[in-house]
Amino acid sequence: MPERTAVIASRVGLHARPAGIFVAAVGELPLEVTIAMAGEPADDAMDASSILSIMSLGASNGDTVVLRAEGEGADEALDSLVKILETDLDAE
Repeated sequence: MPERTAVIASRVGLHARPAGIFVAAVGELPLEVTIAMAGEPADDAMDASSILSIMSLGASNGDTVVLRAEGEGADEALDSLVKILETDLDAE
């Protein structure tokens, strides 16, 4: 299963606006995407299309998360999601 790591760039972490932007991008994909804090077991990964899951993850600025997806186009989808997470969405 393809996976990518990303370092959260938004100053407030994955809360409110950045989480909403990320969840909207995941929701447009025809894949199931999971997210977890780096170092956590894959079985503990959460649904990346759920705003509640993203908010409860508690990812702060500088934290590393792991994204996983399976299926056709997973590599490209994960690359685009990493770009979102590694952009300071609070500055835009």
